[in-house]
Amino acid sequence: MTPTTHPEFPLDPSIIYLNHAAVAPWPRRTVEAVRRFADENLKFGATRYPAWLEVEQRLRRQLARLIGAPSPADIALLKNTSEALSIVAHGIDWREGDNVVLLHQEFPSNRVVWESLRPRGVEVRELEPGEDADPEARMMAAADDRTRLITVSSVQYATGLRMDLRRLGGFCHRRGILFCVDAIQSLGALPFDVGECHADFVMADGHKWMLGPEGLALFYVRPQLREQLTLHQYGWHMLEHAGDFDRPDWRPAADARRFECGTPNMLGIHALSASLELLLQTGIREVSERVLENTRMLNRLAMDSDDMLELVSSDLESRLSGIVSLRPRGLDAERVHRELMDRGVICACRGGAVRFSPHFHTAPDQLERAMAILLEVCRSQR
Repeated sequence: MTPTTHPEFPLDPSIIYLNHAAVAPWPRRTVEAVRRFADENLKFGATRYPAWLEVEQRLRRQLARLIGAPSPADIALLKNTSEALSIVAHGIDWREGDNVVLLHQEFPSNRVVWESLRPRGVEVRELEPGEDADPEARMMAAADDRTRLITVSSVQYATGLRMDLRRLGGFCHRRGILFCVDAIQSLGALPFDVGECHADFVMADGHKWMLGPEGLALFYVRPQLREQLTLHQYGWHMLEHAGDFDRPDWRPAADARRFECGTPNMLGIHALSASLELLLQTGIREVSERVLENTRMLNRLAMDSDDMLELVSSDLESRLSGIVSLRPRGLDAERVHRELMDRGVICACRGGAVRFSPHFHTAPDQLERAMAILLEVCRSQR
């Protein structure tokens, strides 16, 4: 490994890729897995479909391991996080007057789906995070005896704020409140244990920190709750006896497959399994430490920016994630972002700040160069 290149990520040297919180580049082995799958289709069609099903089962095992689920049977493979959130939101037997508690800064997928319940008499309590650095306390204080569910992102997409899931989940568990976690901004970068945080529902796309393709997502439902969610999608794949096409009687599968109505995304399954193989071989603890060390380094560089940058992300160790958000003081963040992109620093603009999101494979010298370019851009625009 050279100082700037990981063997699995031979990125073009003209760019510095700091946008894993949006869409990640694929590892080399993932590209090779897709090529093999495509070549097999070219030569044999679906002749080897039984082997593809083995890859599907391997992926369920990998995802179960990633979140600490008791069994691969607890894992459903859906199209995206939004589909999973919709299954939960429109599967619960709401009663008029029930309420949902969430933070207003949530990504639209974890906000709009709950707002869509208002015509059914469900109150949506959207809280501002406040300046007290304790959004969990605000959420718990907003809950009452009509709170059916608290929903939260494990890491907030714009600020990078890492939520205390164990604290929130423990509160929900004690109060009999359902706990829903959108884990898209942490799975693949930070450790996660569904049991420790008492999560009833967990969902996450594979195309960010899990380094996989778009169009494939993890969905976990606590086994005791599966049959309590009303189904609104039906098809051959979600049946208990899927594949027995002539069977006149049918019922939804007992395991998490009941939420997968149709044909699986086999191309995406092969790709995501290869990406997770890399993460699990490296070790999530090791991945997490490298991710957080990158964050600490960016925070230090921001603090040494001669007051040109405001660190929007928290610098508290317990709040660190893979996201660092920086607001250029006195400048238009979108304009700064455009120039960064033009100069090969691939990042995002979220919430009026420039968002950097390096992964475990990002080298320190790339971070130093990206910050130097950011400061050059800020000076040129003053």
